[in-house]
Amino acid sequence: MWKNYIETISKNYYFTAPASNSEMTLVKEKLNVELPLNLIKLFNETNGAFDEHGYPLIWSTGQIVEDNLFFRGFEDYKDIYMPFDHLLFFSGAGNGDLFCFAILNENIQKDDIYVWNHEDDSRIEVASSLEDFVKGWITGEISV
Repeated sequence: MWKNYIETISKNYYFTAPASNSEMTLVKEKLNVELPLNLIKLFNETNGAFDEHGYPLIWSTGQIVEDNLFFRGFEDYKDIYMPFDHLLFFSGAGNGDLFCFAILNENIQKDDIYVWNHEDDSRIEVASSLEDFVKGWITGEISV
């Protein structure tokens, strides 16, 4: 479903092998969050989606763990940004801004997608679902 969906919007993306159950479990364990169903479905098809230059539309499970742990633990950020533990970053805009789901009590409560602005620390809703985010980001309907 996800690979076909992305390919209907643009043929300029490539996909990797599906994420393993252990890779998805690692995200849950390291970040203390249940992955949203649509992200699980995507990872069951591919462990990330990448443009022709290798830039990720959707990060791999490994990058999700690495980048989320970095933002949650980097001491210098604690004085200038609100906490990040209630966000699950899964993609970047290429300018320092990051796309995320909101976490409440270890669960993603809504399908809404937010962008975190690295300059002013704002967190603004940009799409009502992962599908809308993918389409909007690829077509330019969503920009930051």
